[in-house]
Amino acid sequence: MTQPYVDRTRRLQDRLASHDADGVVLTASPNLFYCTGFWETQMERHLLGFVAESGDPVLVAPSIYSGQLAEETWITDVRTYGDEDDPTSEIRDVAADLGLTDGHLLLDPTMWARFTHDLRSTLPDATFGLAEDAFASLRITKDATELDAIRRASTIADGVIEDLRRMGESILGTTESELATTIETMLSEGGGTEPAFDIIVGAGPNGASPHHHHSDRVIQPGDPVVLDFGTRVDHYPSDQTRTLMFGGTPPDGFDDAFEAVREAQEAAIRAIQPGITAGDVDDVARSIIEEHGYGDRFIHRTGHGVGLDVHEQPYIVGGNDLILEKGMVFSVEPGVYLDGEYGIRIEDLVAVTGTGSERLNTTDRGYRTTTQS
Repeated sequence: MTQPYVDRTRRLQDRLASHDADGVVLTASPNLFYCTGFWETQMERHLLGFVAESGDPVLVAPSIYSGQLAEETWITDVRTYGDEDDPTSEIRDVAADLGLTDGHLLLDPTMWARFTHDLRSTLPDATFGLAEDAFASLRITKDATELDAIRRASTIADGVIEDLRRMGESILGTTESELATTIETMLSEGGGTEPAFDIIVGAGPNGASPHHHHSDRVIQPGDPVVLDFGTRVDHYPSDQTRTLMFGGTPPDGFDDAFEAVREAQEAAIRAIQPGITAGDVDDVARSIIEEHGYGDRFIHRTGHGVGLDVHEQPYIVGGNDLILEKGMVFSVEPGVYLDGEYGIRIEDLVAVTGTGSERLNTTDRGYRTTTQS
């Protein structure tokens, strides 16, 4: 499994010249995982990866990670230090060994200020920029390993939606927060490692807020419930949304608004193929919702890229002239939101193929559950 990480690092090195850079400095982040296979979040200790234009990366890490790094990453040059040591001396030595002491270095855009400060102080002759564009151009298309993980995470989320449909009217009387907890348990039991983001359960008027999370509101008959959640597999997330009704009669006008959203999503996904722009997909979805008279109720972009970060490029938004390419993965999630009444959103993840697209979520997109006629 080391080869994908090696290949990604080599592609990063190939891009450095076009960014007028001599090297990249990574911190504990998705970008470090992308290149090395080692996953960790930032902490008070210095954990930095140095990538020069050629050769293998070098890691500077606390000695407590020695065993873990040996098992989880392909990097063999790991310079460790103890809690009693000054890590900046290791940073200085690595920069000298890699010829980066006075180079132009691109820093991981998520790096904490304390670490950027130490790099600037330790390497006063170097200049610094951000590695954001370099990584965005790499991570925007997914390799086979990444696609497999996202597919598996999507399958787990689909299974939870199917279970919720079968639960039907038994969910009535449950609070949004209780249902969110149930969903989290289901995702874990299905094989997910953790929720991909804070689970959204928006019942009735709460669904009209696109990023409402969950509250103590009781789910009642006649409530449309926006359910937006995902899980992670091998650090890659899924992200899907269904709007369900667990009992009762839909609000006035709900069926028409729901059909507008469903039609918009279907048309947008049919339009996806290599060579069109991200903005084109947004235009297709938005034009259909406008035709139904809900244009001013569609208040967010049509979608966003999904990878190691739940929100990353490409962004499916009007005016984005980015050309879609094979391997890009993003959500398609039009919505209609009526303040004080309800919200509707339907979301699937889509991977661009050589001739069109592959839908990674496959469950029914209607709002009725098993116990409804």
